[in-house]
Amino acid sequence: MDEAIFRRLREITEEERAILEGESIRQDRYASRGEFVVDSAKLLEKGKLIEIRPHTRFAYFPRHRHNYVELVYMCAGTTTHIIDGKERIVLREGDLLFLHQNVYHEILPAAENDIAVNFIILPNFFSRPLSMLERENVLWDFLVSTLSGETSLAHYLHIPAKGIVPVENLIENMIWTLLEHAPGANTLNQTSMGLLLMNLSRFAENINRSLPEHREQNTVFSVLRYIDTHYAHGTLAEISEALRLPEYYVSRLLKKHLGKNFKEILQERKLQQAVYLLDNTRYSVDAILSEIGYENSSYFYRKFREKYGRSPASFRESGGARRKTAE
Repeated sequence: MDEAIFRRLREITEEERAILEGESIRQDRYASRGEFVVDSAKLLEKGKLIEIRPHTRFAYFPRHRHNYVELVYMCAGTTTHIIDGKERIVLREGDLLFLHQNVYHEILPAAENDIAVNFIILPNFFSRPLSMLERENVLWDFLVSTLSGETSLAHYLHIPAKGIVPVENLIENMIWTLLEHAPGANTLNQTSMGLLLMNLSRFAENINRSLPEHREQNTVFSVLRYIDTHYAHGTLAEISEALRLPEYYVSRLLKKHLGKNFKEILQERKLQQAVYLLDNTRYSVDAILSEIGYENSSYFYRKFREKYGRSPASFRESGGARRKTAE
């Protein structure tokens, strides 16, 4: 990280000076009375969709929730986070931690050289970044549902990103933009976040791998990664054998956490890929059918129309996903 930025993040804040003089974390700095829900209105200027603040050191930060999405980036040292009162995550230099709005979170005291940055992000900030993703896929659908709190499987995304140069550069760019109050910071940082998500999608196998005891979560991630790359000819039998788990167990796990079985998720991924090919290639519909592994064309046409409300040819003629994004 740029030395000038790092020096600014290391500075002792007014709140930290008070803590060093014996004061504890004051809830009124962050929230109204009642349950400790950190309020974006206390931390964000009106009209802003994103802001940063250095993590407060030297004190235990008590159990709380947020009414926004929080991203923690570990610049140096370590911080220890307790999720929902039971899961302990140690962030090390370069780590990212996304927390959705409903997760309970507490942080053990950090020392002077433990430097973390908290990004305070309103949910609608993500509309532009998500529209930048090259194509839909079932894995990112799941990650987005995690951020929005729509899944019970994962309440956070922990990504060790040290050494991933584009990720480090994009995070530093966002920090600089917010520290300098650059004009158009919302748009600049939405674009940077979109690029960040695109880069992180290449390293999805690293997400939430810090707690190997999360067998169910890791299994679901593994199946989704398999479907994203083997959508044309993937089978439940093949991924179950690779995971050394019974087919019935894998299928039951998917239904439990995602509400869909393997066949339904595979079908969804095939349709997503069909849309991408319709929008970005001149392949005929028959060629697309072959590319995504469909042998029954009538079944494909029926499922496509059910999901998108029109035939593949009509979808392409109308501008398809590009028109939908513009709307």
